[in-house]
Amino acid sequence: MKFEEFKYERPELSEVQKQYALYEEKMKACQDADEFMVLFKEINQFRGHLSSMMALASLRYTIDTSDEFYVKENDYWDENGPYYQQCNNQFYRTILESPLRKQLEERIPSTFFQLIENELKCFDEVIMEDLQLENKLASEYQKLIASAKIEFDGKTYNLAGLSALTQSKDRDLRRRASYAHVQYFEEHEKEFDRIYDDLVHVRDKMAKKLGFKNYTELGYVRMNRFDYNEAMVDNYRRQVLKDVVPLANELSEKQRIRLGLDQLHFYDLNCEFESGNPAPIGTPEQLVAKAQKMYHELSDETGQFFDLMVNNHLLDLVSKPNKASGGYCTYIQDYEAPFIFSNFNGTSGDVDVLTHEAGHAFQVYQSREAGIPEIEFPTYESCEIHSMSMEFITWPWSKEFFGKDTEKYHYLHLSSAVKFIPYGIAVDHFQHIVYNHPDLTPDERKAEWRRLEKMYLPYKNYDDCDFLERGGYWFRQGHIFTSPFYYIDYTLAQVCALQFWERTQKKDPQAWSDYLTLCKLGGTKSFLQLLEASHLKSPFMDGGLQECMDSAKAYLESVDDTAL
Repeated sequence: MKFEEFKYERPELSEVQKQYALYEEKMKACQDADEFMVLFKEINQFRGHLSSMMALASLRYTIDTSDEFYVKENDYWDENGPYYQQCNNQFYRTILESPLRKQLEERIPSTFFQLIENELKCFDEVIMEDLQLENKLASEYQKLIASAKIEFDGKTYNLAGLSALTQSKDRDLRRRASYAHVQYFEEHEKEFDRIYDDLVHVRDKMAKKLGFKNYTELGYVRMNRFDYNEAMVDNYRRQVLKDVVPLANELSEKQRIRLGLDQLHFYDLNCEFESGNPAPIGTPEQLVAKAQKMYHELSDETGQFFDLMVNNHLLDLVSKPNKASGGYCTYIQDYEAPFIFSNFNGTSGDVDVLTHEAGHAFQVYQSREAGIPEIEFPTYESCEIHSMSMEFITWPWSKEFFGKDTEKYHYLHLSSAVKFIPYGIAVDHFQHIVYNHPDLTPDERKAEWRRLEKMYLPYKNYDDCDFLERGGYWFRQGHIFTSPFYYIDYTLAQVCALQFWERTQKKDPQAWSDYLTLCKLGGTKSFLQLLEASHLKSPFMDGGLQECMDSAKAYLESVDDTAL
């Protein structure tokens, strides 16, 4: 079936509650684990249908945030999602309290039990209204971003479309486009501040109602961080400061020299080469066709997967009015269908989407037979390994997309990966400060962000932009609003992806099979267990970052970047 034929029908909450109650009685009546597992499969199909309806409503809303029907459906799920969660949590409780639990643990991956135990720690009826408000505020942020209509040089742009102009080799154009981009956030500063302030306080309130010291503690449980804690993250940050920030600074200095500038300003950062950044060759349709050919040549598994995506219209890639920002992959269990959402804007990021989000989609397609919603995807830091590694694994096909600019793209891609890590750490560190000190004022939060930028991203120069100098850059980072603490995950995964990059560069014959293993395991193992299974080193290991950066630096120094 094509995506447009996927049927959406709002579940009737009272009927869902009755069905869960019936399943609970049946689970309690099971005499042995075999009987329970038959019922477990049936319940998971039922729960998968509910998650499919929620996914379809969310997808179709983000594709067009002005669609009246799906605006109402999105509002419905914002309002009633916590009630569905309440039903699910009673299902979890019944399993955890089952006299058959030990036998079930021999048949169901241990991560499922870890996940549902965490879920129960995160939910209680006393926070129902708080969860509804959190959902409402997150949707309000998404709509504020999606509704941007910016007049620039006689045309109307959304934020994604305008951001493409900030990469222009014409310095005056990228400067004016950057200021126009910033201006939208500055004009709506009070709205962004109010939404985030409300989010911080409602999350802090939830944490304390649930018995946590603050939202940081609750956030780690919500993010299912089984293998690491705040102290390990703090040590990782110190390694980033020591081993990554100096290299990122060197790369920025090389960028300044390439551009022939006395000083890099914030509006120069998105343009890496005086000759212009590499741009993909072809229309969006042609890029998809090239990707389809690439995935057939990469492996039988990826070829079959991408055919499904194309033939069933499971890609919505091009930026358009009223479309939500960003890119993501979701999964619709009823149809065993991943879906990729993005905003093509004519930059190299369009190719990154076809590899990054396809990495997510390929993973969930490979692990779809698990049939348990909680472990279709692994935890977030593990999810991002699939996506970021796929970006590097597909390097041999870059020429199809970039032609003579292939080496330029590779240099940009690898150097951007290095420079991203300190930024990702800044986003994570910022959230630790915010949620450990929830009563900071909006101005104090912005000041903290600017302080962290000076620590992790010292090359950023905002001398001529008051809003960014005051610390307003983070408004554009949607994860901070809608997915708290979901960001260090990208940096951890980037370190793992760089290992796959190095292995493929050295033509390690085991690299692809290890990647495939990682995808097939889905969420059946924790982060560090998945690394072990795919022969990757932990980013938390002392010295691991230095080894990774040394390899990247050696490659980048082997390229005459001034000739690109």
